[in-house]
Amino acid sequence: MDVEACSRTISWTDPAKLAEIAKTMSGLDYMRSVRDGAIAEPPVARLLGYHVVEVEEGHVVLEMTPSEYHYNPFGTVQGGVASSILDATTGATVYTTLPVGTSHTSLDLKVNFVRPITSRVGRMRCDGRIVHRDHDIAIAEARLTDINGELYVMGSSTCMIFR
Repeated sequence: MDVEACSRTISWTDPAKLAEIAKTMSGLDYMRSVRDGAIAEPPVARLLGYHVVEVEEGHVVLEMTPSEYHYNPFGTVQGGVASSILDATTGATVYTTLPVGTSHTSLDLKVNFVRPITSRVGRMRCDGRIVHRDHDIAIAEARLTDINGELYVMGSSTCMIFR
């Protein structure tokens, strides 16, 4: 079987340098700086092709356009790609609530797949919002929709906050 090979090349900024910058800013200021292009996107954003488009305290929107390089062997976007977008969105949403010198990590990620995603869907939005936040724990939820608001994937994440 003769199969044509495709390729994709990406570049990224040293993540250690991004982590050092993050230590000097609140999460909200950091995420706004990424949105505005003053700070480079993390390497995973470059790899998967998503971008920060909206940032408020407790609310973040990422956008991506599904492409063939996201596909599994069945011709749809691999579930792990959609899960990664939800994880990035919920994590960024929690991060917008954190002061300078504070970090967080995901404790869990719950994902519900509603319908398959292909490149025909076009640009998609992953809208994340805080559900709960206290001193040590935050819960955020996110919805991955097409540009018309049709739901494809939804989920939530619990994050531990480190001071």
